[in-house]
Amino acid sequence: MELFELTAMEQAELVRTGQVTAVGLLEATLEHVRRTEEQVHAFITVCEKEAREKAEEVDRKIASGIPVGVLSGVPYSAKDVFCTRGIQTTGGSGILSGWIPPYSAAVIERMDAADAVLFAKANCDEFAMGSTNETTAYPPVPGNPHDPQRTAGGSSGGSAAAVAAFEGAVSIGSDTGGSVREPAAFCGVVGLKPTYGRISRWGMTAFASSMDTVGPVTRSVKDAALLMNVLAGFDPRDNVTGRVPVPDYTVEAGKGVRGLRIGISPDFSGIPGIGPADPGIMKALENSAEILENAGAEIVRNVPMPNTKYSIPAYFVISRIEAFSNLQRYDGLKYGRVSETEPVDMADLYRNARGEGFGREVKLRLLAGLFLSQKEFYEKYYRRAQRARALIRSDYDRIFDPGGDFRLDVLLTPAAPMQAFRFDRQDIDPALVQYADQFTSPMNFAGVPAVSFPAGVTEEGLPAGVQAVAQDYCEGKILRTALAIEQALKDKSREAV
Repeated sequence: MELFELTAMEQAELVRTGQVTAVGLLEATLEHVRRTEEQVHAFITVCEKEAREKAEEVDRKIASGIPVGVLSGVPYSAKDVFCTRGIQTTGGSGILSGWIPPYSAAVIERMDAADAVLFAKANCDEFAMGSTNETTAYPPVPGNPHDPQRTAGGSSGGSAAAVAAFEGAVSIGSDTGGSVREPAAFCGVVGLKPTYGRISRWGMTAFASSMDTVGPVTRSVKDAALLMNVLAGFDPRDNVTGRVPVPDYTVEAGKGVRGLRIGISPDFSGIPGIGPADPGIMKALENSAEILENAGAEIVRNVPMPNTKYSIPAYFVISRIEAFSNLQRYDGLKYGRVSETEPVDMADLYRNARGEGFGREVKLRLLAGLFLSQKEFYEKYYRRAQRARALIRSDYDRIFDPGGDFRLDVLLTPAAPMQAFRFDRQDIDPALVQYADQFTSPMNFAGVPAVSFPAGVTEEGLPAGVQAVAQDYCEGKILRTALAIEQALKDKSREAV
């Protein structure tokens, strides 16, 4: 097995024990990236110089007997919505082209403190607005490593494609309505959305602040647990981060599922008015439930989640209003590049900067946000969307209530209603594309943690993603669930050989 194919845990152990140098591991990764990027197109920026400097620093520490972090020498990428000091950060938008931040985001600081090596900024939908990565201002669009003619998903499509193609063991993404979990499902990797406020968003370009989260994309559940150890925790610079102790998630993940009550809901079997979920994905869900039951979990069927159907319409309203508010800062003066067109007045300056710098999808969402935020539409749209959001949260409170009728530890659902679809959309109803986040956005509304992981293949041989969901700050339970399924599938694969 090549060095770049190893998990982050394995790579860090080799570097820490001196069996491999951090520089050697980085060079092996970069060489593989050069071979694969022509098809994958996962990155906007590859920062080889800065990565080598960090790798050399790690090697010097080890040579001097200085303790190194848990991710010592592990090459990783970060979605290009995270500020990186001295390295271009674009948010996938033309308005930030060439911008070099003077500081790094909190998660980049924590990865650096763990001695991980940032080598690339991953491509993404512009300001994380999209579910296919096609709204990026930096083509070519990332392709799915399992089939380059298919989408890698979005908005963290570059991160998921990179990890699936072995371009770095791990990546850091953002998830507002499923932007880590949906591409992870499409690409056959692990994508975790933590509890809202579990990981600091300081230094991340904002989309919809009441739903924005940060999460790891990895090839193994244990790597996701390891990154949670590094990234989770209170940060005074992000006032929504919780002062809740951070457990050792690598220990939590290994506790098994015996005794857990795991629910399955018929409300996650399709999209009302459009059709059922992909049969291969539903089969993967059933197989996962069987694995968990055989491992000692109790499966609870027919768990009602009646308000899930409101998620996409409510997300449309709330996310656009919040995006309209957040993107006001890009005025061509304080943030965003200045237009080359001479302005007549201040309004013209703003209009030119945004007109030239923002892409079509962002403009459409801003216009929708402007419309929906008007006083006369407050009751008709925004208040109703917030009521739907409260109802969605109430579904999760009810099923996870330890004194309630269901008393679930984990809810098991498909991660997406469809497999990765073709860029030309020939294999899918165009309306269905708008509902790619149907099974992931409810968790952003509720604020609860969820992890997407590969659990089989569809009839066309593409990854089938399953999702585990739990109550606030119960990331350990979803990691236990995902790891039990991952290990069982690996054991079955070995037996088949």
